[in-house]
Amino acid sequence: QVQLVESGGGLVQAGGSLRLSCVASGSIFSINAMGWYRQAPGKQRELVAFTTSGGRTNYAASVEGRVIISRDNAKNTVYLQMNSLKPEDTAVYYCNAVVVTTISGPQSIYWGQGTQVTVSS
Repeated sequence: QVQLVESGGGLVQAGGSLRLSCVASGSIFSINAMGWYRQAPGKQRELVAFTTSGGRTNYAASVEGRVIISRDNAKNTVYLQMNSLKPEDTAVYYCNAVVVTTISGPQSIYWGQGTQVTVSS
């Protein structure tokens, strides 16, 4: 019912920047939150940042000060601007969204398929 499509990943040198985008589409009544997670090889998936429909944001300590999450509610799109990238930022980055699909329905969490970010030293 809901699809999330990420874009913007790629290869960048340490100290560089990337801007990830994620567009949600499908049967959407409202999106309560959108965010980004990442998973590096051999590690568990971890939160990078999220933002609520009301504008609240939250960042992982590991990226605080280097990452900015923003959202275009009209486009159901969330962005992740990443600056001063480090090799340890290398991971698959996944978009997620907390979505209400019907007027009185429950919240459901949807995930994108991920986009690879590789930071070389």
